Order: sequence, then structure tokens, then C-alpha cells
Amino acid sequence: MTQGKLLEFLEDIGISMSAGHLSNLLIKNHPCFESEKSEIYEAGLASSPWQQFDQTGARVAGVNYTTNVVCNPLYTVYFTTPNKDRLTVLKGLQNGRELEFLLNQLTFSLLEAFQLPTKWKNSLKLLPQETVFSCTDFNTLLDTYLPKLGSVQRTRVLEAAAIAFYHQQRDWPVVQALVCDDAPQFKLLTDDLALCWVDEGRHYKKLSPLVAYHQQALDKFLDDFWDYYRELLTYRDFPSAEVARELKSKFWKLFDTKSGYEQLDERKRLTVAKASELLLVLEHPELPLHNNPAELAARTMVQRRNVSYATQTTEGTQAWDTFMSLVATTRKLEISFFEYMRDRISQIRAIPSLAQVIREKSSLIPLGWSWQLESLPTPNY
Repeated sequence: MTQGKLLEFLEDIGISMSAGHLSNLLIKNHPCFESEKSEIYEAGLASSPWQQFDQTGARVAGVNYTTNVVCNPLYTVYFTTPNKDRLTVLKGLQNGRELEFLLNQLTFSLLEAFQLPTKWKNSLKLLPQETVFSCTDFNTLLDTYLPKLGSVQRTRVLEAAAIAFYHQQRDWPVVQALVCDDAPQFKLLTDDLALCWVDEGRHYKKLSPLVAYHQQALDKFLDDFWDYYRELLTYRDFPSAEVARELKSKFWKLFDTKSGYEQLDERKRLTVAKASELLLVLEHPELPLHNNPAELAARTMVQRRNVSYATQTTEGTQAWDTFMSLVATTRKLEISFFEYMRDRISQIRAIPSLAQVIREKSSLIPLGWSWQLESLPTPNY
């Protein structure tokens, strides 16, 4: 509810308080809760090699911002940022730490994927390699030695160098796979990307064929699409190499077959281009097939925004993110948020830190068992 309604409620039960004092209670002097949110985030990222990610619009003092959601079955964390680009997402995955940059083999592999011209890659190879730079120092280096680098190409270089540093640092958990939508800012940040099948299905539902034959073709395809989706759900519960091969074969049969409906066939070609991201679950069956938890978490923030419209200050935005994160995480851990708040405010500390609960539960729920199998040494026979 809004602060105005809170004041009315307090007055009704006999508590007189100014609007300014109520605002201060809500948004100021919460370092212990902010610290616990940070601990939750670190423990949550360490609890599984895959994380779910989504974004939704936000307003701060009348300016458009973006609220980011990162979660898995054990936690949910919100953080609001001015931008939604790849560097912003990467900074968010490091809990808002200042980005650092590194030129190494991974940097140049990413620049190949970004299709940076060879002349710029050759110039970058003349700069110090395997050296960590701050944002200021790296930009100064580019200004000095690559002054004619275009703005888009410069952004690609910054992204590649920042991603390279992220993957080699050991101070913060590194996400190995993101479960998300097909937005460009999520690509190449992690080793793997798993796309949401429900999002993919929505593309086909948007088709509006006028010809009866095309309508029948679309209806049949949608039936086959969701039948295949249900087969993937079954595979997650009972994975095997043989079934994985069968499902991969069925994927190509389903999406490579011409229907005679041009728009449908074009949409299927776009799906085929994302085959590796959609079929990553065949390699890692514990991956969810949809991004609904992150999308529902984002929708919760939208509902709150509809009630209170927007935050007006940086402190208010941080308070929203902190307490929304704590509410969502306590629910996932089956802890009463009311009891949690009473425990923390009274300083009884009967409820352990939420990060500790996450670590304990993650040891019982192997959210990344297939990655653990990959890391085991190959036996010599």
C-alpha cells in the first residue's frame, strides 16, 4: 500500500506519526537487511550453476529504470539499474561491483563472436595481456591506443574484456548458465544459455492465419509443439542418453518440416536457429524449461509499482529491492516473513541467516548435479 494509506492505518490504531518519519522508517538505516540481501545473493548464486533472469521496467524520480530479477528455487533477488544492456546485466551478476577488464584468449574469442574487424583485434593484441584494468584505466588505454574506435565497436570491446574478467575472478560465484528470454543483453555472458520454451510458444500463438488450411496447419503444429514440450518435461524426471537422442531427432523433424504456411515456416526457421539454447536441457536435465519463476517475480514488482507508482530516491529504490528480495526469499525457504522481521528487529536471532539456510538446502537439493558429473575426472581403463 502507499505511504498515505499506511499513515491512515496508523492513525486509526492511535499512532501519530509524520509522513517524513514514516518515510525514514521505511527507507533509511537498513544496513543489516541490505547486508543480508547481499549474503542471500552470494549463497544463491553458489547454490546452483544455473540462474533464472528477467527484467521489467521501473520508474525512479520520473526517469525510466529497469528492475532485474535473479532467482532459482532457493532465493529471489531484485536490483534496479538505470540501464538494461549487457554490461549492466554483467555488473548485476557481480552484485553491483565495479566492472574490471581483462585481455586474454576468452576476450578475443568473444570479439570473434561480436565480429569485431581484424585490424582492431590486432591492435588490442599489442596492449598488455592478462592484466586486470579498472574501468577508468581501460578506457584511458582505449583512448590512447585505439582513438578511432567507433562507439559500437568500443562497447563490444568493453563487453568482451569485462566478461573475460568475470569468468576468471574467484571473489564471487560465476554463473555457468542463464535461463532467460532471447534478449541480446543476456547472450555470451555465460558459458551456456537456456531459453524459455513458453516464450518460444508465445511467438507461434501470435500468428493469425486467415486461410482455413493455414489455421489447421497452425493448430496441428501447436498440438505437436506442446506434446514435444511435455516429452521434455518427462525427460527431466527420467533422463537417459537414448531418450535425449530421440528427442533431438524429434526436434529437427518438428521444426524442419515444411507446413505450406509461409509465416509458420519462417517462425520455425527462427526456432531452429536457437536449437542449442532450447535443447540445453538434454545435456543438463535439472534446467527448467521455462522462466516462469523469474517472470512471476518481475510481475510482483509490477503490481507493487502499480500501487505506489514509483520510487523518488535512490534510497527508496534500494529499500524496495532489499525488502522485496527478503520477502520472496523467505517464502521460497518456507520461513514466515513476519517472524523473520520480528526476529531481526528484536535481535533474538533465533532464525539463522537466510544465506545459511540456502547453503543447507542446496546441499540436500542437487540443483547442478549434471555439472558436477562433468567435473569428475575420467576414469582410466
